Amino acid sequence: MPNYVRPKVAGATVFFTVCLAQRGDSLLIDHIDVLREAVRVTRARRPFEIEAWVVLPDHIHCIWTLPPNDKNFAHRWGAIKARFSKHVRRTDLSLRGGGVNPALRKGEVGIWQKRFWEHHIRGPQDFADHMQFCLSSPVRAGYVSHADDWPFSSLHRDMRRKSLA
Repeated sequence: MPNYVRPKVAGATVFFTVCLAQRGDSLLIDHIDVLREAVRVTRARRPFEIEAWVVLPDHIHCIWTLPPNDKNFAHRWGAIKARFSKHVRRTDLSLRGGGVNPALRKGEVGIWQKRFWEHHIRGPQDFADHMQFCLSSPVRAGYVSHADDWPFSSLHRDMRRKSLA
């Protein structure tokens, strides 16, 4: 097994893809309020800027910028996943006693894939490309015809900001 070492750059802007263990599930949009609360609480305790975020039924794409003196995005993801999982396991009876990941031992619940994919943004064009990838993801996946039709996207936040300016 490869010994992958994640880059550790304080203040980095990073693109992420984070997936559920069971692809094809709709847990993330079924429990969108729980996910939003998990992110809100995590950001209150360990701040980061959300540049873009889109939640699909079984995975998330997002871009974060960490504070200038902080490089630990893994702890933030761990906290978001744990908060979401804890609440969902309490409220969703289908996830009790065995979970959704068949590779886990009896009694363990693995809602999320163990790892996530990250890419450190390397400049303005790289940022623009990943922003476009992130926000157009629901269209590519065939959920909607236009990105602004997908309700679980930071695109709506950004459109509100522009209209207020």
